[in-house]
Amino acid sequence: MYEPIRNKSVHSTMAGSTSDFPHRSREEELDIQLAGHLAALLAVTDELRALAPSDDLDTAADRLAEQVTRLRGGQAPARVPVTTAPSEPHQAALHRRAHTLAGRALVVAASRADTAAAILAAERMDAHSAALEPRELASR
Repeated sequence: MYEPIRNKSVHSTMAGSTSDFPHRSREEELDIQLAGHLAALLAVTDELRALAPSDDLDTAADRLAEQVTRLRGGQAPARVPVTTAPSEPHQAALHRRAHTLAGRALVVAASRADTAAAILAAERMDAHSAALEPRELASR
């Protein structure tokens, strides 16, 4: 009644050729995501260092660069010094942005059980919260 299919289905041919592109494991994807969050946090930290240099920000930037390099398999992050001096409200916005990025990094680090990155992200969240507290109280 029905004639058997003589050729392979287009759908099975396409589904069978998934080895044509590389696949990443969940851990590799989380490494990439964590490196991205930490690199973004490093960029904001560098910008804050240009506005108000401090030993704490210098140490944090070095530790962030070290973690990004580790997660990227030895590839150091690009770092661009910022030469402009934005206003005080811009500095507060940078601290809020850094706090948000550190929070995102903390979530990813916790999900991949990366203790060193999680501790660093939590420390940066605390530091940026502390930097915002006097400004938040003054604006009330």
